[in-house]
Amino acid sequence: MRRLRHRTRTPRGLFATLLTALAAVAALVTATAPAQADTTLCEQYGTTTIQGRYVVQNNRWGISEPQCVTATDTGFRLTRADGSVPTNGAPKSYPSVFNGCHYTNCSPGTNLPARISGISAAPSSISYGYVSDAVYNASYDIWLDPTPRTDGVNRTEIMIWFNKVGPIQPIGSQVGTATVGGRTWQVWSGSNGSNDVLSFVAPSAIGSWSFDVMDFVRETVARGMAQNDWYLTSVQAGFEPWQNGAGLAVNSFSSTVTTGGGTPGTPGGPAACTVSYATHVWQGGFTANVTVKNAGPSTVDGWKLAFALPSGQRITNAWNASVTPASGTVTASGLNGNTQIASGASQTFGFQGTYSGGFAQPNGFSLNGTACTTG
Repeated sequence: MRRLRHRTRTPRGLFATLLTALAAVAALVTATAPAQADTTLCEQYGTTTIQGRYVVQNNRWGISEPQCVTATDTGFRLTRADGSVPTNGAPKSYPSVFNGCHYTNCSPGTNLPARISGISAAPSSISYGYVSDAVYNASYDIWLDPTPRTDGVNRTEIMIWFNKVGPIQPIGSQVGTATVGGRTWQVWSGSNGSNDVLSFVAPSAIGSWSFDVMDFVRETVARGMAQNDWYLTSVQAGFEPWQNGAGLAVNSFSSTVTTGGGTPGTPGGPAACTVSYATHVWQGGFTANVTVKNAGPSTVDGWKLAFALPSGQRITNAWNASVTPASGTVTASGLNGNTQIASGASQTFGFQGTYSGGFAQPNGFSLNGTACTTG
């Protein structure tokens, strides 16, 4: 910032000069500050939440040099990626965004883990941003395990390589090709010593794609590397860099897992659900009483009701459920003693909040990933 020369001024002139200088500083700060929603993570395993339902993780597990990711409203970008590792070994990190559970960290409102046989669809959409001055892959990971575990390493990892830059290759060896999701892939199979890995490598870079995760899960089951009574625990989209990597970005990410007809007592949920939402509203404040009914054939264990609060609304306290975060897309979860909803039964909870502007009711209710009707 330019240094101000000392001059003798009258008090009024000095006051005006100070106001001008302060305005200039404020303008400079506004112009250079990141968007309020952006959060930068430089901790080795630092995480944050985006869209109220996904977790962004730095996950710098294979190198000591600094790495930073900046989470945006819809994804993240790698803003610092120092150092390199040999290209014939493991990558230096896996910055990514995920839906599900990863080493005890579960994304808000997720219905994962879910039994494979109880998942009817798992639509996902991804948009990547690439750079040329680095060695990396753009990897979409799908994790499967015989148990609904939320910690540690799963038995089988499915890797979808959207892009490969530099002299790197997947774990194991190429075992052929396959057509999955309407695209042709090189298929590699192997083990990293901790889990089995099945990799699908695109012959040329894919910048963005919308697809069903279950297409790859079913292909993996068909190849004997998973079973239908196993569990899908998480889906993750990010990068494995070996050298550099600053500028790589997941521009946008979405993941939904639709369950139905699951066995009683397992994660997953009903084929249908109904939500009633009753409010008492006054100037600037309101209360809401919510009843969610399981209209499906199976018990929902560990129920989670996700919905989007209209802009300007904020929850101040809740009862009979935990409701987080306080605004945006929120998730209500059962407390001790009311974590299950039997077939045909209901759970009721409520909360108090504030609002600005006009008052409106939320929409888009989903119970453990299954869309609900309102009434």
